Amino acid sequence: MSTTAVLRTVRGRNIIAGAGALTTAVALGATLMGAAPAQASPHNGPYGTVTARSGLIERQYPSTDSSIRGSLHFRETVGLKCKVRAQNIEGNTIWYLLRDRQVWVSARYMDNHGFVKFCKDVDRSSREMLNSVPKGAKG
Repeated sequence: MSTTAVLRTVRGRNIIAGAGALTTAVALGATLMGAAPAQASPHNGPYGTVTARSGLIERQYPSTDSSIRGSLHFRETVGLKCKVRAQNIEGNTIWYLLRDRQVWVSARYMDNHGFVKFCKDVDRSSREMLNSVPKGAKG
């Protein structure tokens, strides 16, 4: 076997080994990506981002007279369930009910993304579902 033939064989094996390693790396990466745990995201529906540098107070009801229930940090994103017109905060009368808990935030300090329904429309669909249950149904 000539030196040239040996080099071709060795080079060919290196190429095959390199291709095999690349294939394994791609397959392993795809497997690991598929195994990553799913995280809850506020982006499954309308969401908002806090614009107030000092943060945003969460209230029990859509009013500054209402009890404080918590706060959100600057640039924090949260899911928005619905909106109402209530107390005017610096020219904005919209308040959002958060999706994951029963607290309200002023829309004045929130950039919303996606269409947020009025709560009367969200509640109406819930009432319609309740009214569709036959009388006398148990359970």
